[in-house]
Order: sequence, then structure tokens, then C-alpha cells
Amino acid sequence: MKIVFATNNPNKIFEIQSMLPKNIKIISLESIGCFEEIQETALTIEGNAILKANYVTQKYGFDCFADDTGLEVEVLNGDPGVFSARYAGEHKNANDNMNKLLDNLKAKSNRSAQFKTVIALNVRGKQHLFTGIAKGEITTEQRGDLGFGYDPIFKPEHYNKTFAELDLELKNKISHRGKATQALIDFLNQNHINEIP
Repeated sequence: MKIVFATNNPNKIFEIQSMLPKNIKIISLESIGCFEEIQETALTIEGNAILKANYVTQKYGFDCFADDTGLEVEVLNGDPGVFSARYAGEHKNANDNMNKLLDNLKAKSNRSAQFKTVIALNVRGKQHLFTGIAKGEITTEQRGDLGFGYDPIFKPEHYNKTFAELDLELKNKISHRGKATQALIDFLNQNHINEIP
């Protein structure tokens, strides 16, 4: 079974492919000839996932799935949220984003946060949404060199390490993207969706 994943982020492709059973193979946007950047103009994480999945299905005719993820910090009223990737500007630099967030939390004692991933799956003419949430807190400094994005400053609940200090197998079990992906896999298996063009 092959399915298009509407992203050009190699980190996301690697992370999700490592979770999927061997009989499910991800096809990248590049592989279907989609080189343009799909604009994420929705005001919610769900909205952006839907927008990306619909773009590929409508323009290229493929069944596919797309995800969007946001880091929601309690004391910042859910920011950076839907703007997580471009928190420090349109250049989407992870270090700049982390530094801005750490700066905005300097005087705050409440560092509670959660990662939220929504996957939108378009298959056989229907759309299905899967959500994964990982609760935790923002550290005071970057730790670890695994993962990507905000991983070096996010410490998940019940762990003393950041996502960037955890090996991929463990991270996939407890992360927002891991939970949403597992829900996607369960759905594909339960509905015997074996053949996606």
C-alpha cells in the first residue's frame, strides 16, 4: 500500500515512515511532482492539515494524508500554536523560534505546554481527522540534538529528558505525532484500506 504524505519535511517523513508497518510506503510530494509550497493560511491546526490534504487530492488526484503541528504554551494563551513554524518570522528557523519562546517565558513560573498534531486523511472520497496530544513543559534551555523543531526545549510529562534527548522509538510512542499516526494506522488496518493509488 502506498500513500502520499503531503509534506516536503524529510524529518517528518522519516519519523512517520519509521512508525508505519512495512506494507505501508510513504510517497513524498516530490515523487508526485508537487514542488510548490502549499500555503498554510488556516487559523487552526486542524484547518491547515485539511488545507494541505485537500490541495493534493484536488490538484493531483491522489488520496493522501497531511499533518499540522503546533506547540501550545498555557501562559501564552496557546501561542505559538498555529504559528509555531514561523513564530520568529517567515524564515522558519527552529533556533530563532526556540530563542523567542524561551525569551517570552523568562519571567514566567508556569511553563506548562502541549504539542498537538492533527492528521487529515483523504481516502476513497472521504476525509478523516486524527489528533495526538503530548503534554509537558518548556525547559529553560535547549537540551539534546535529536528530533527537530521545538524538541530540544520540550520535556514530556513523566520524563526528565526533552524530546531531543529521547531515542526515536520511545519518542514515537509518547509524542503527539506518534499518537496521531497510531490512530491513522489503526484506522487503515480496521478498514482494510489495502490499495491506495
